[in-house]
Formats: sequence, C-alpha cells, structure tokens
Amino acid sequence: MKTLLDQLRPALLDPQAESLAAEVEWWTLPDLGVDDPFPVAVLGQGAPLLLLHGFDSSFFEYRRLAPLLADRFQLFIPDLFGFGFSPRPLGLTYGPEAVLRHLDALLQRLPMDAPLSLIGASMGGAVAVELARRHPERVASLLLLAPAGLTGRPMPVPPLLDRFGAWFLGRPGVRRGLCRQAFADPDADVGAPEEQIASLHLQCPGWAEALAAFARSGGFAGCGDPLPSQSLHVIWGDNDRILRAPQKQALQALLDQPVETFPSCGHLPHIDQPRKVAERCQALLNHG
Repeated sequence: MKTLLDQLRPALLDPQAESLAAEVEWWTLPDLGVDDPFPVAVLGQGAPLLLLHGFDSSFFEYRRLAPLLADRFQLFIPDLFGFGFSPRPLGLTYGPEAVLRHLDALLQRLPMDAPLSLIGASMGGAVAVELARRHPERVASLLLLAPAGLTGRPMPVPPLLDRFGAWFLGRPGVRRGLCRQAFADPDADVGAPEEQIASLHLQCPGWAEALAAFARSGGFAGCGDPLPSQSLHVIWGDNDRILRAPQKQALQALLDQPVETFPSCGHLPHIDQPRKVAERCQALLNHG
C-alpha cells in the first residue's frame, strides 16, 4: 500500500491532502498476523490526539483539521483496519473486533506519559467509544463528530448482497453522490478534489472484499450503551443529510448533555467547518 500511496501523491488535487500524505509513517504491528505495515499520519507537538475516520474513508478525512491542531497536539491519524490504505490480506476477518484489535496494537506505540484524547467522526465515533471503554486508563476525553453507530443494533448483510453492496458503492456516480450528500452545500463545496479523495482508496487491492466482509459482520451499532466514563462531547451539523432525524433523536436520548449543533454544516464538521472544530478541540481536549 505504501507504493500505491506514493504513486498517487503527485496526482492529488488537494494540496492539504498531499501535505498530510507526506506525514504518513508505516507501522509494523506483528500481533495482528499481518506482515505488511499500516499507515499512520503523525504530525504536530503536544498532548497525544488520536483521530479516527468514518466508514469507507481514510486518514485524508482529516486533511483540513490536522494543520489547525498540529501546534497544540501530537496527532496520530491511522487508517482503520480494512479501510483506507491499510493492508487487506485475504482470509482475515474484517469487522468491529478486528478494527479494535488493530487500535489496541496501535495504542502500544503511542506516548504513555500524557493523557490521550480521541476524535471520532461518523462511524469513527462508535469506534472511539468502544476504544475508550477498552482502555479507561489511557483515554482521557472524547470528541465525537456526527457519530454513527452509538445507537441501533447490528444488521449483518447476507452473502451475495454484501458483494453487491460493495460493487454498488464502487460505482463512480454513487461515489460522487455520496460525497455530495456529506456536505451542507455541495454545489459550493464539492469539486474534483473532494470527489478524488472520496474514491482514492478504492484502488487498494482487496477493497471490495474487505468492505463486503465488514458488511457481513453487521458493523458498529449500539456502541453507546453504556457510555464510557470519560469526558465526552458531541458535535453535529444542522444540515446533516446522512444522520437522519430518528438517529439524532435516539443519540440525544442516550447522552447526558445536549449535542452542540453547528449551523450551515453537514455530516463532516471537520471538513465543512474545520476552524470551528479546531477551536472546540483546543477548548475541550487540551490537558495542558
């Protein structure tokens, strides 16, 4: 995957994406039974901050937020197991437990001498909550951006339909439509650079197979009950066309404090309004 990412970098249309790609390190995590290394973008100085992307995405999701936080935090931005530019050997299990085992191993490489904060976006919010419960001694606080998977129940996709779903998600028109749906004002904010980033990782070998396997697992659902004990703050957009009203209502009922709503914002606050998210990160997650 390193070779593929190196090949793709010169053609990136978004200069912030190219800058973030230049910060990627390749970490070997032998406990996972995978020989190939895993990508982790590492940049900045300060308290450690782990940023977790959403479903069928990559570390590029944080291309706009990362430079705004690098002067206050040391950022670690991995691709989740089976997603982004991570290796996808055949014959492995791809699902929530595999995602969490990968992060368990990654945490062993992070600084131990300072409290660790988590940012999780969309499905990454559910991943962050699960990780915080697994490591209460390491994780101090969480910021969740339009989190998905905290409520509901797993819904495994049957065989054959899982492969059809992966095929469908790989169609260029579908990718463009999903990319536009994630933004509050797609006509103004979605162009060739955004569409390129949304589909770039589909060139990774094993993308469709791993995505289908993840769908068969049922994915992340119901992860917010019970909530972890650490400090937790949720932000979402008032024009989120991915999180539907019933999902928002169920999540609000689960939380013990109101959700912070950004106006004129879609499903990706860290891309739609990165400066505002950065300000909230510094206020909520800075441990001095």
